Amino acid sequence: MKFLDQAKIYVRSGNGGAGSASFRREKFIEYGGPDGGDGGRGGDVVLECVDGLNTLIDYRYAQHFKGETGHHGMGAQRTGGAGKDVVLRLPRGTQVFAEDNETLLVDLTEIGQRVVLCKGGDGGYGNLHYKSSTNRAPRRADKGWPGEERSVWLRLKLIADIGLVGLPNAGKSTFLSSNSNARPKIADYPFTTLHPGLGVVKVGSGSDAREFVMADIPGLIEGAHEGAGLGTRFLGHVERCRALLHLVDGTQDDVAEAYRTVRAELRAYGGNLARKKELVALNKTDAMTLEDIEAKRAKLAKVSRKTVHVISAVAGHGVQPLLHELMKLVEKQRDTGAHSGKEAA
Repeated sequence: MKFLDQAKIYVRSGNGGAGSASFRREKFIEYGGPDGGDGGRGGDVVLECVDGLNTLIDYRYAQHFKGETGHHGMGAQRTGGAGKDVVLRLPRGTQVFAEDNETLLVDLTEIGQRVVLCKGGDGGYGNLHYKSSTNRAPRRADKGWPGEERSVWLRLKLIADIGLVGLPNAGKSTFLSSNSNARPKIADYPFTTLHPGLGVVKVGSGSDAREFVMADIPGLIEGAHEGAGLGTRFLGHVERCRALLHLVDGTQDDVAEAYRTVRAELRAYGGNLARKKELVALNKTDAMTLEDIEAKRAKLAKVSRKTVHVISAVAGHGVQPLLHELMKLVEKQRDTGAHSGKEAA
């Protein structure tokens, strides 16, 4: 399935049905009178957050969505039926912005969340509604109220526990593919990953097995916040991650500069990305000597001020201890989030 994280669509709720101006005329019935029913409500445009989706590709080619017009009222006091709602199924993490692409209207963060984006128009009254002791034969019947219409932007920010960041060709896709069910494209050239990928990582075995979701974010280069390389388009996905795993290619000359470059881009983007919890790993150590590994590990530890995990995503060296550390970090973040949620409630 092709990945798409932004789409512009046009939505319109249904108009209300018209009321009926009708009079009762039946043979052998002595008294007639107004009996026109009201029109039905127009259909709403509803946003629903569903499980099993991680792209907006459904809105790449179908971009116009309209609720059904309410049915008209009829004689014999028959009220028109309501128009059918149009329900847009969206993945978790979708944000809906107004046409200016800046004003946030809806943020879908929970599975099953439903929001009415455009309310259907009310049905018009039939002449039965206007019947009174002083107006016994009203001929007034109203048209239905018009529905609402607007153009909106859908923007997806993947919700993952761990976000993989690093320079292009740092081994992020290899790490994700070797430890999860994801199968991203892997090659020996930069910018192999052109869109974020999600994978479920399992830690442990049997009844003690635990899982977390990891997102592979396309590589950053110096100047990404100004549009260089793939720019900042995919950094929005990092905003929803609980923590970060920063992979550094150990085979390059200056690992400290590689670390500083990515951290500078995270700070320049904003959105509190630089404040997220982070683990640092020196990757591709299967192609390095022991002396080289120790020298670059010490250099990376000095610049990051963190414990540096020495791993090889291809050979699997040091990966399991790192996954257990990531699992501990994820569970701690989950507990913190649940605790703060209870306090807010």
